[in-house]
Amino acid sequence: MDIIKSIEHEQLKNTIPDLKVGNTVRVHVRIKEGNKERIQVFEGIIIKKQGGGLNETFTVRKISYGVGVEKTFLIHSPLVEKVELVRVGKARRAKLYYLRERTGKASKTKELVGARIENKEIVLKEDLTEEPVEEAVETPAEEKVAEVVSKEVKPEEPVAEVATETAEKAAEVVEKEAKTTK
Repeated sequence: MDIIKSIEHEQLKNTIPDLKVGNTVRVHVRIKEGNKERIQVFEGIIIKKQGGGLNETFTVRKISYGVGVEKTFLIHSPLVEKVELVRVGKARRAKLYYLRERTGKASKTKELVGARIENKEIVLKEDLTEEPVEEAVETPAEEKVAEVVSKEVKPEEPVAEVATETAEKAAEVVEKEAKTTK
């Protein structure tokens, strides 16, 4: 893997929210003020998504005291705590720039009727947790073969003779077990 790609892969979040243009979302952002840290909520309509990978961003627009405010957030930023879906909007375009000229009710997207409000997430990286490996259960024939093979080698006997003897005994044990199971 390329060095840059491997570094970027480490920085990616494990799961990201499934964001669509036109949806109304609540973005929880971590804000630092001096030495204090707090979470601020920014609620608005997603007017665009762009980029990909680590540089993927989405722009949220809201009207605050009659003034339009837009903020662009990095999806994989550690400062973005979570993104909640408030309303599923109906959008037929990729970028909703036309909402910038509108005010009041006209600046909202129509709600998609019958859509469920679910905070779906896309899994990018699987959590690697080791599961306990079950030990294979040996059959009686395999246990007997293991006993014969694990016979201690005496220093006086040549190794080649011991190996042939254990192989013959193991074959006999397997044959006996095969006959008894029939």
